[in-house]
Amino acid sequence: MRLFRLIPLYLALALGANAALATDAETLGPLRDGTLKRLILHSEPKAAKTIEFQLEDDGGVGTLEDYAGKYVLVNFWATWCAPCRKEMPQIAELQEEFGGDKFEVLTLATGRNSPAGIKKFFEENGINNLPRHQDPGSAAAREFGVVALPITVILNPEGQEIARLIGDAEWNSESAKAIIATLVGTES
Repeated sequence: MRLFRLIPLYLALALGANAALATDAETLGPLRDGTLKRLILHSEPKAAKTIEFQLEDDGGVGTLEDYAGKYVLVNFWATWCAPCRKEMPQIAELQEEFGGDKFEVLTLATGRNSPAGIKKFFEENGINNLPRHQDPGSAAAREFGVVALPITVILNPEGQEIARLIGDAEWNSESAKAIIATLVGTES
């Protein structure tokens, strides 16, 4: 059964699908399975957002422009969010497998989350490869229309939103890995 779910991925890779083609909802749609069936794929990329967020620990400011040229999985979360606690280690697995020149995970702790609480959350969940950035005033979350947590948004290398998932998902599933692999043009 797993083979049948991965056939579209391998077919796309065999035909030389590139990142531009991979963003097409028709290409990624068949790769959605399990909790990733709730991933909303936009037929056209949505305009890039201009946001700022607080960088971990040093209090500097980061922007989405810092991630230009990469696919970015932006995860809005909070330390008090039970579904966030469940999915964050899975998101760390995606970063471990795919993070690099073409893909990056950006985690934004939205609302009231102390740096010490975020650090403790990451330590308790064995996460050491994700940023501990903050959106303390929830300005970035508002710009992205975040109404509940967690919400995960996938941006293309131009910073445009191409997909969104409301709620938690199994980000270490074969489906999630096939979607990211297709975007970045690698096999999982």
